[in-house]
Amino acid sequence: MRIVSVHEGVVPISSQIRNAWIDFSTMDCSIVALVSDVIRDGKPVVGYGFNSNGRYSAGEILRRRVLPRLTAAEPDALINDAGELDPTKAWPIMMNNEKPGGHGERSVAVGVVDMALFDLASKIAGQPLYRYLSDRYGDGQPDDKVFVYAAGGYYAPDKGLRELQDEMRGFLDQGYRVVKMKIGGAELSEDLKRIEAVLDVLDGDGSRLAVDVNGRFDLTTALEYGRAIEPYGLFWYEEVGDPLDYRLNAVLAEHYRGSIATGENLFSLQDAQNLIRYGGMRPDRDYLQFDPALSYGLTEYLRTQEMLAQHGWSSRRCIPHGGHQFSLHIAAALKLGGNESYPGEFQPTGGFADDAVVEDSYVGLTEMPGIGFEGKAKFYEVLRALHA
Repeated sequence: MRIVSVHEGVVPISSQIRNAWIDFSTMDCSIVALVSDVIRDGKPVVGYGFNSNGRYSAGEILRRRVLPRLTAAEPDALINDAGELDPTKAWPIMMNNEKPGGHGERSVAVGVVDMALFDLASKIAGQPLYRYLSDRYGDGQPDDKVFVYAAGGYYAPDKGLRELQDEMRGFLDQGYRVVKMKIGGAELSEDLKRIEAVLDVLDGDGSRLAVDVNGRFDLTTALEYGRAIEPYGLFWYEEVGDPLDYRLNAVLAEHYRGSIATGENLFSLQDAQNLIRYGGMRPDRDYLQFDPALSYGLTEYLRTQEMLAQHGWSSRRCIPHGGHQFSLHIAAALKLGGNESYPGEFQPTGGFADDAVVEDSYVGLTEMPGIGFEGKAKFYEVLRALHA
């Protein structure tokens, strides 16, 4: 097996929503197609990858550094002893001559290609990705469905309490039981009204509502909000301060008795390890949201899972950021605690297969080989056009 051509592009995933830190009016993402010399049904097998929302496209790094290294490698450099394509062998090739540290956009670029390689490898093996991963990196008995929560509740023009409630009712109608909303983009008094409006929709059950600050608060504000929302008994209080401010997170954990979630803006094993060492995270109640697509790919995420196990963390405490098919397969294969979902947002890349059905906040996996982008029609049209 060898890769005969590589194609890279950009797709917009913009919208008018905003959180406490950024708006998404110019958001885009990188997409990649890796065309192999393996022929199935008269066509070459192609692996596809993209990066999650929240980070912009990384085309310059892909074109100038990551992809040239991959295409310059010897064909057998990606093959394991069993003669199979091994995506993990690409990681040192893509990272060749890169200094440690300075994650972020570089980790995004590597993650895009890593996803495409795992899509390609599982297609060649004739397995859906979650079964492929479970056989090689799990216990061979993947979960057949994954817990998902609906992330929404963004700030938007002309969006008042009634519109917020209607949005949440829509999520419940789609089969979700747990929902998430943004806070920190308004005054505390207004955000409390917004939270209570959503709780009304949830029959007052705070355990079905998560709130997300997107890293906006300083320590004083984090504690102030924490005192105000703790009586609600929320599902979690997410990314309260800057992702690298481990002390803020640790102090918050000393004062806030409910669950804390963070990690979506940490992009390496080292950063994840520092969070565990210094961030005060509590393995009995808190959640880790590292996004494999943004953090050097599944190859690095597997290392992160090993580190977490060494520190006594269950994989069930991990619920990745991203809301897409790649992390859904990973969640099933590695028996994570669930996966994010963005109903209707960040299209065409976000979301699951077109025929996916959410029941009681769980969704099943596609059985088509690979990640299953072929079952997401609008996105697959974009991907096919990339290498047509």
